[in-house]
Amino acid sequence: MGTETDNPCDTDGAAHNFDLVLERVFDAPPEKIFRAWTEPALIKQWLAPKPWTITDAVCDPRPGGLTRFTMRSPDGETFPNTGVFLEVIPNRRLVSTDGLTPDWRPAGQPFMVSRIELEPLPDGRTKYTATAHHWNAATMKQHDDMGFHDGWGQCADQLADLLKEL
Repeated sequence: MGTETDNPCDTDGAAHNFDLVLERVFDAPPEKIFRAWTEPALIKQWLAPKPWTITDAVCDPRPGGLTRFTMRSPDGETFPNTGVFLEVIPNRRLVSTDGLTPDWRPAGQPFMVSRIELEPLPDGRTKYTATAHHWNAATMKQHDDMGFHDGWGQCADQLADLLKEL
């Protein structure tokens, strides 16, 4: 068998572990967290680490449905994020990727597959696991160097604050 490589043409069909993971326990049921991930008005309130903002959000939470939002820096730079949902289990799991378009065509330069897992706990809280799966070590390192843990962590803190209001 072959070995793991960073070759972008490596299509051996094996799953590779190029993951960045953030785990939290939220003092809210999975239904509220799912709403925050799927309702555009709520997405705009927490999904960018402040002082960044979300200028638009579109969410069609079904396999093949569009997910799109634009992050805006304090300097006015915009960073569009467009993808498609691969799997949606209401109140339990959202899986999306920027590697495909809603008509299932390859999209430009894929960066990751995002997996949000919501596990209800007996005390009414929720274990939240956000995983960014990358195609190779270089892309994973790029995401880590961009501040995955700080940025996604700050967004999780903002989500926790929003959940208190829902």
